[in-house]
Amino acid sequence: MTLRREPTARQLRLATELRRLREAAGLTSRQAASLLGVSPAQITHIESGLAGVSEQRLRRLASHYACTDKEFIDALVAMAADRTRGWWEEYRGRLPTSFMDLSELDHHAAFQKDVAILYVPGLLQTEDYARAVFSSRLPELTCDELELRVRHRMTRQTKVTFSHEIVIHEAALRIRVGDRAAARDQLTRLLELSGTDRITLRVIPFDLDGFARASSTMTYVGGPVSKLDTVSRDAPHGSVFLDSEAQLSTYRTRFRKVEAVSLEPDRSRDFINRLLKEL
Repeated sequence: MTLRREPTARQLRLATELRRLREAAGLTSRQAASLLGVSPAQITHIESGLAGVSEQRLRRLASHYACTDKEFIDALVAMAADRTRGWWEEYRGRLPTSFMDLSELDHHAAFQKDVAILYVPGLLQTEDYARAVFSSRLPELTCDELELRVRHRMTRQTKVTFSHEIVIHEAALRIRVGDRAAARDQLTRLLELSGTDRITLRVIPFDLDGFARASSTMTYVGGPVSKLDTVSRDAPHGSVFLDSEAQLSTYRTRFRKVEAVSLEPDRSRDFINRLLKEL
């Protein structure tokens, strides 16, 4: 059996879910291997994402683990059978792996919910805004590295088809990561996007009382079933994916609480229009 050198985030998620099912059943990897008729090393490779698993074996494992959630099992089978080589593959080896992982996450997303406090979310950024964000990176990027990142981000935006809810703080709307013209273009872009059926945009103004959730920046991505949802958070060296049941529950609640104190979409558009007139 040939082992993968670098499993994708999606392959690792499948591996993690299979390990969680085994642990919930109270079985060791050696016991699972015995039930499946394979070596313990093979279970270890499957649960680390280094080896794939067939539909037949996956369903047998689910049965041994007493998992009766058919929708969840079917979703895992679909993940195991997935052989997608998406548009992002042209960037593999040229950009950090986290860029590929985000693109793959987009591709399979059912929906996305963002809370943005300091920056406009990447999928809504103009080219000039994105270039300014990447230009602030330390250590500095070369011109080629910078433009490659910008091109990847702009391409990501053209591939998105899921419904997208965004709650954005006034700080992110006012901070000029570029010049005045770039800020004006970015606000105009947000107004254009918020007028589409796919995107719902809400604003949290500075003068809101009792907003103590300034650390709530997050991206919540819906999977084929809720157990396969994912939270993406920025980290110094790329994105970090969170997917435990407790974490997902926490971030669902966090989004609802932030959304509840935001302006309605129509009032949010009026708010952005007022900011635009100030520039």
